[in-house]
Amino acid sequence: QVQLVESGGGLVQPGGSLRLSCEASRSIFSIDVMGWYRQAPGKERELVAVILTGETNYADSVKGRFTFSRDNAKNTVYLEMNSLQSEDTAVYYCNAKIISDGVRNYWGQGTQVTVSS
Repeated sequence: QVQLVESGGGLVQPGGSLRLSCEASRSIFSIDVMGWYRQAPGKERELVAVILTGETNYADSVKGRFTFSRDNAKNTVYLEMNSLQSEDTAVYYCNAKIISDGVRNYWGQGTQVTVSS
């Protein structure tokens, strides 16, 4: 089992920045894959960034603007978001996958990011 708690969302103007945090209830060393997803109104949930076997991959729409990082000592991952655009408005979710006899998915409660002037 993994509990994930996100924080850091809010309202920001276009061109602004936000940093999201996701704290896990267990060591993130024991989690096989960690990622950030987002879901805009009326759209499907989409992958934003994922750390897999030490390599970080980003959706094309956020490359060069978002940075996914981790603090192992705090069991926390972060999503630094810069140059935010209105298209980035969504609920952002932290995800953890544990691969053992199949894949178990765990989700945070989500945090709202609104980019608007």
